[in-house]
Amino acid sequence: MATERELNDFLKSVERRAFKRSLYHVRDEDAALDIVQDSMMKLAEHYGDKPVEELPMLFQRILSNSTLDWFRRQKTRNALFSNLGDFEHAGDDEDFDLLEAYNADEDGEAAESPEDQTRRKQMLLQIEEELQALPARQREAFLLRYWEEMDVAETAAAMGCSEGSVKTHCSRAVHALSKALRAKGIQP
Repeated sequence: MATERELNDFLKSVERRAFKRSLYHVRDEDAALDIVQDSMMKLAEHYGDKPVEELPMLFQRILSNSTLDWFRRQKTRNALFSNLGDFEHAGDDEDFDLLEAYNADEDGEAAESPEDQTRRKQMLLQIEEELQALPARQREAFLLRYWEEMDVAETAAAMGCSEGSVKTHCSRAVHALSKALRAKGIQP
């Protein structure tokens, strides 16, 4: 059984990656924050008494389901309110980039020249654009495998599909990203 401290430590350790994963899916910072917060609340309320080893898989599954629920709600809202698109871009904060903020926390950036920092930030933006361009299932498999560092079985359980599907989605995502990034002059 996870203690309150273990649960808090777990949630702190996954919040940044969970936010970025949600942001890649929904492309709306406020919605991504809501999804992550709802997922954390559901984990704490319904599964806080589970062993700490089970928390990562439970959280990933809850996060996936919460994201799917968000898309379902959006589809319903868009069907009911045809002019909702008029309000989608109001209030977007184009300046905030969590990946850049996350990388800024790491040691060694102070030694980088402004030129290198700018080049790195531009490259990260290009990579993010290509990630967002991937089909949803490929993006999800790629992020779970390589961002969340899950193995194939864990990813399959989180996505609710077979291990073969995970391998296929990841392979296609890697090939698509590699091709797109090479076309932009970024070599792996």
